[in-house]
Amino acid sequence: MKRTLVKYRNSAFGRFIYRNQKYAPILFFMGGFIFDTLTLGRIDRVYDTVVLCMHMTLLSITLYLFNTVDEDKWEGSLIAHYSEYFPLAIQFFFGALSSAFVIYFFRSVSMSKTLFFFILLVLLLFANEFLKKKISNKYLQFSIYFFISFTFFAFMIPTLIKEMNTFIFIVSGLISLGCTLALITIIYGSSTVTRAEISLKKLISLILSIYITINVFYYFNLIPPVPLAMDTGLVAHDVRKSNNEYIVTYEKNPWYIFWRKHHVTFHRQAGERVYVFTSVFAPTNLKKSVFHRWKWYNAETRKWEVTDDIDFEVAGGRDRGFRGYTYKNNLKEGQWKVEVITEEELILGIVDFEIKNTSKPYKGGIVRKSF
Repeated sequence: MKRTLVKYRNSAFGRFIYRNQKYAPILFFMGGFIFDTLTLGRIDRVYDTVVLCMHMTLLSITLYLFNTVDEDKWEGSLIAHYSEYFPLAIQFFFGALSSAFVIYFFRSVSMSKTLFFFILLVLLLFANEFLKKKISNKYLQFSIYFFISFTFFAFMIPTLIKEMNTFIFIVSGLISLGCTLALITIIYGSSTVTRAEISLKKLISLILSIYITINVFYYFNLIPPVPLAMDTGLVAHDVRKSNNEYIVTYEKNPWYIFWRKHHVTFHRQAGERVYVFTSVFAPTNLKKSVFHRWKWYNAETRKWEVTDDIDFEVAGGRDRGFRGYTYKNNLKEGQWKVEVITEEELILGIVDFEIKNTSKPYKGGIVRKSF
């Protein structure tokens, strides 16, 4: 094995990697991102579950080996010979897990306050590449590990037990906290180098502060209620069901507004209904009540007023999401939005629009599409 390693280092590829070793961590980090982007699809697929569990398990093992490799017990072993590749492996698993969560969260995020948490998750993909000490900083290692671990269990536990609520989220966080503290304790007790480099009290305080911060985000509805995800949200002139398909008629946007399907201005004739159509993805066998909360902006009080909460149940398993719609008559002109929320009032997405009354049918661009 040692002869193979020497042969690799003397090869053209090995010399290239050595000359460009300062770029290797970011390449492995992005390699993990690209790997998951190309291979992952649904959180409830067996393949996705196995891959994510393998990534999480191997990341934990690699962190342990990386932080204990300088101990005498590993001297002369294969682990010691390949120890220089542990940081690259850690970067790969960080990238792979972060990208998986970005992929899944992206389906849940609307242009609302939940977007803030999504942006934090995206920044995680790149943040450690701009820190001076990078992955060798043990405080950074375990902080990122705990954040990823918390997100992993928040996704995985509801998917496996087919149930999601605030209690499940709290349990997921406590399991993640327990696993992270157990790993830190094992490494701290096994590595003299780790004991010399960090303050256990400071590290645990940092982990607890992250734990509290995530729970505060959840309390203020800043985290999307994964694994539920809103695939589609439209304000429409008409919604009809035919042969298990929903035919939705709505006003289209100009071609250059690609991030929203419907036009933000809804041209309404007298007596016409206003529909809001949504499709919500849920893992197989997971059932959950979802509400459309209709809100109108009162320009005089400068506040959003709730006019209706209309509920329907989401049943998981369909790739394109569970479809449903609500409608209202005789709406006032002005700014409206429909929040798609769970029983715990966690926001899945927001459909916002402005109603303008008109005496003639709108002919600026009407789309009739099946979902």
